[in-house]
Amino acid sequence: MSDVRYPFTAIVGMADLRLGLLLNAVSPAVGGVLVRGEKGTAKSTMVRALAGLLPSLAAVDGCRFACDPSAPDPQCPDGPHLDAGSHRRPSELVELPVGVAEDRIVGSLDLERALAEGVKAYEPGLLAKAHRGVLYIDEVNLLQDHVVDLLLDAAAMGRSYVEREGVSVRHAARFLLVGTMNPEEGELRPQLLDRFGLTVEIAATRDPVERAEVVRRRLAYDADPAGFAARFAEDERALAERITAARELLPKVELNDVALRQITAVCAAFEVDGLRADIVMARTAVALAAWDGRTEVLEEDVRKAARLALPHRRRRNPFDAPGLDEEQLDRTLEEHAQPADDAGEPEGEGGGEGQTEGDGDGPEDDGSGPDGGPGGGPDGGGAPEPSDAGPEASAATDTEQPAQQPVPAQHPAPARESAPVAAGDPYRTRLFTVQGTGHGAQGRRSPAETSGGHTVRARRPQGTLSRLHLTATLQAAAPHQAARGRTGRALVLHKDDFREQVRQGRESNLVLFVVDASGSMAARQRMTAVKGAVLSLLMDAYQRRDKIGMITFRGADAELALPPTSSVEVGAARLESLPTGGRTPLAAGLLRAHEVLRVERLRDPSRRPLLVVVTDGRATGGRDALARSQRAAGLFAAQGTASVVLDCESGPVRLGLARTLAGLLGGTAVSLDELRPEGVASLVRENRPSTMRKAA
Repeated sequence: MSDVRYPFTAIVGMADLRLGLLLNAVSPAVGGVLVRGEKGTAKSTMVRALAGLLPSLAAVDGCRFACDPSAPDPQCPDGPHLDAGSHRRPSELVELPVGVAEDRIVGSLDLERALAEGVKAYEPGLLAKAHRGVLYIDEVNLLQDHVVDLLLDAAAMGRSYVEREGVSVRHAARFLLVGTMNPEEGELRPQLLDRFGLTVEIAATRDPVERAEVVRRRLAYDADPAGFAARFAEDERALAERITAARELLPKVELNDVALRQITAVCAAFEVDGLRADIVMARTAVALAAWDGRTEVLEEDVRKAARLALPHRRRRNPFDAPGLDEEQLDRTLEEHAQPADDAGEPEGEGGGEGQTEGDGDGPEDDGSGPDGGPGGGPDGGGAPEPSDAGPEASAATDTEQPAQQPVPAQHPAPARESAPVAAGDPYRTRLFTVQGTGHGAQGRRSPAETSGGHTVRARRPQGTLSRLHLTATLQAAAPHQAARGRTGRALVLHKDDFREQVRQGRESNLVLFVVDASGSMAARQRMTAVKGAVLSLLMDAYQRRDKIGMITFRGADAELALPPTSSVEVGAARLESLPTGGRTPLAAGLLRAHEVLRVERLRDPSRRPLLVVVTDGRATGGRDALARSQRAAGLFAAQGTASVVLDCESGPVRLGLARTLAGLLGGTAVSLDELRPEGVASLVRENRPSTMRKAA
């Protein structure tokens, strides 16, 4: 691979993404940018190209934390820097791998040397390396939540903290944060989305001419990287100079009262939680003014800032699509465009015109962003650099495709197939867990040994000592003090004395739904209630950090409708468009589930599965259909797979087949009524009260 970076100005289209990255380069206080979009859209290429545009920086000689010689960090572990020399170096680009451990991010402390020798041996992590540079997180939605929270905390506070058994290390960590994600692989939680300053939705253009230009440039770069970069060297130099000039102008930009009132009014009109959105919008609007070479914030700056800073903050629950109502945005800006000279009218904040024209029922629009165009709207927000004109229109059109309601999939309609029915309202559901103690990723479902939680016992270190169990260590060392020639009050510790904590918390699981979509389930309009129950379980899986998968069976076979993923949004969409009708191949559904779980065990052995079978227990399609389904159920019982059967049988005459199936699976049968925690609360502990509102 060539060391020559692809030029930033050679990127075709995607003006919103370029604008968001450049604004963060001008003002890192904006808080970073989250890039949402499909694979293969040059997200990584653009981030790496941006790092090459940033001005070089002065750093203290020998400092592993890139301290600024004009204002060194007083808490720098390599300090104090008194009369130290300095040198200039390019801005660092640090890429965070998906499977990174917490110690690799914040750095590691050698507790054995710290306790036995009194030496504070600290190895800096990726946050220290990214200080004053760019931290790029690809597939940020696949990281564990506590890791994402740690990164966003450091980005917000500008410092990194390492605490290990009373030994503390702190250092500066200010960087330009860029995260990318594919929404189909799972969403970030709203509280984590809110921590990113800006968000941009991108998609590959559908214009053949523009796509041809992208391919042409990429092939030219691959053939001769240095020659291709030389063609854009002048544009790159001009853009780098513009970034430097905007940084110098930034402290002189004035945020006037009108612009500030528009910012707060827009955030209030869109019912954004907290005040972080107001602050981010203000910083973004100031950066926009500096980028355009102005010292005053205009209404257009506020509009662009809203398109970049608000869409991802409007999600109320996991099934909401991010978006922004452009008409509501324009109305709010117009209502508050006048100076606050009419303060004598306490109720007329928008002036007389705003009350008669704009207030009415306008603000009561659905606000769900029917345009679906977060990250700049159809016009791309106006490309700042000369090379941005034109191509962004088609890319913006692509980002408008997602809607608030899932679009039913187009399946060829077999005979006697019922049309898909809407799901009922979701509700708080009971907590189902996997028995025993696991070792999977941190979550909120089943008991497991994790890095969090409470300490349950001590053990010898397995690898690097990270969490010292002080009492157990002292107990192990005490019997040997006389033989070690102890003098005074200090203990003599050897490596074999150290013990680490074993903590028990909660893990996330793989929740695999096996849904009966046969004709018997469609009878008596039961499917609405069944889909509502499954939607409730999906929401519960989202809250508990689980992966989910979905198998449906009807007619003659079973189908893997949703391969195991972290995206409950995709699961909800597949559920909404689920057709029904035909026979009940229960055995095929169970065998398909058995094969899916076998493959997932090979991929992730530590993630334990929970099988949820949604059926009335009937099996048709031959004389031995019921017997085959019972033999298939025995496979799960033999492997000890945790299972729950959601009994969907209704009517005055019930055969009890679902409960028989649960017994063969070695699991629990729960009726639709019992699924709610109000039903039989004594059997299974209730879920925590949900903070999510009614799903759209």
